[in-house]
Amino acid sequence: MYNHSERQMLLPGDFFLPFGGELNPENRWVILANLIPWWEIEERYKKQLKDLTQGAHANSVRLALGALIIKERLGTSDVETVEQIIENPYLQYFIGLPEFQFEAPFHASSMTHFRKRITREIIDQVNEWVVEEHQSDDNQDDDDDHSGGKSDDSPDRSNHVQDKDSSAPRHYQGKLLMDATCAPADITYPTDLKLLNDGREKLESIIDTLHAPFCGQHDKPRTYRKKARKDYLALAKQKKPSKRKLRKGIKKQLNYVERDLTHLQTLAGQGGLGLLNTKQYRDLFVIQEIYRQQKLMFQTKTYRIDDRIVSISQPHVRPIVRGKPHTNVEFGAKLSLSLVDGWAFLDNLKWDAYHEAGDLPASVERYVSRNGVYPEAVLADKIYLTRENRRYCKERGIRLSGPKLGRPPKKEDKEQKQIAYHDASERNAIEGKFGEGKRTYGLGLIQARLQQTSESVISLQVLNLNLSKALRELLFLFFSRLWSIHYQN
Repeated sequence: MYNHSERQMLLPGDFFLPFGGELNPENRWVILANLIPWWEIEERYKKQLKDLTQGAHANSVRLALGALIIKERLGTSDVETVEQIIENPYLQYFIGLPEFQFEAPFHASSMTHFRKRITREIIDQVNEWVVEEHQSDDNQDDDDDHSGGKSDDSPDRSNHVQDKDSSAPRHYQGKLLMDATCAPADITYPTDLKLLNDGREKLESIIDTLHAPFCGQHDKPRTYRKKARKDYLALAKQKKPSKRKLRKGIKKQLNYVERDLTHLQTLAGQGGLGLLNTKQYRDLFVIQEIYRQQKLMFQTKTYRIDDRIVSISQPHVRPIVRGKPHTNVEFGAKLSLSLVDGWAFLDNLKWDAYHEAGDLPASVERYVSRNGVYPEAVLADKIYLTRENRRYCKERGIRLSGPKLGRPPKKEDKEQKQIAYHDASERNAIEGKFGEGKRTYGLGLIQARLQQTSESVISLQVLNLNLSKALRELLFLFFSRLWSIHYQN
């Protein structure tokens, strides 16, 4: 059951405090609550619910999304997020509560359900709405400053988009910054030996579960778990084992895993797999695929295979070769981000490694759909300077940053050198945006476990980047007006 209520916006003065007083309307959480179009999000959120009239009462979209935003902005765990909400009346106002309450509005375990229901697509749409609303407010302020007064007519978003989409782009305006990065998952550094050992231990636990009903009737299959553990530790404790020893140790672990899988096949034929819980059943299929991949790489003496699994608990995570000096390989999702006037947009997100140069045409077309014009220039890394992208930008009259094809000229043009210098300086903004997301909002370590919830967390962090930018601009505008009033007096 779900009640549609987000169109009744609660003002800070209407929030009831049992200990007296009022909320400060200039508080950051009050301002952030006014930046998010909760009523539009609610229409998308209701489509994720199975039944709106029956069943237990569902939490509102403002409570669900607000709690997720609080968690990512504060960098807390699910349990700590609930504790922060209990203690802070501004956080309770942000999630839409009408008055301060001393009990928890929801259990910490509900945060996982919030991440599942509020998908990446919904959060990306919220991000578009927040940026569009803030840009329309900026245009409204500019019009008011030029006209000398404030207009009573509010901007109509639907008409603006319709006019923008109906007219073909005829002008060039602004610059599009593009780059890609990896959002590492919270897993231990994977090695073939450790991965096989973890799989072997989980298979031994599954064998114990399936053999429990046959205790006293059949002998328990011999797994040699003590010997296998001893063989693993003898090699894992070595600082730099030789390739020969490492290959011999992997071969032993492959034999142990193969023996356990054979025992499991026999036990499944006797009593089935009904005694396994959901996690054990899932781990069994993952370990079978890991065994197939590891055995194939061992036989062919290679270190690469398609769709390589590096974590049993998170089989969707893939190794991403980045070529960085400190970390050559990262394990997580690869995402492509575009930056326009400081506003961040998540253009692509994949768990498999891909060439980010293919994202350029789609990012430019999204720029056109948002602004109605093509960008003057696309500022990107050298990896984006493919022949296809050069041809695409040339046909549309867009300047693509970077050196031209062919042998560099003997005498360098000063104007081109100055343009390249300015492009490199402006492109630092997207590098700084990645740094802000990884240091402040947790983009450097994704702690969600599931693929769907991890994607929602990444989109939430991009949304928080834009909310922080909007908050900074509003505070700057507020203090600028105070200074101008003080200066005039």
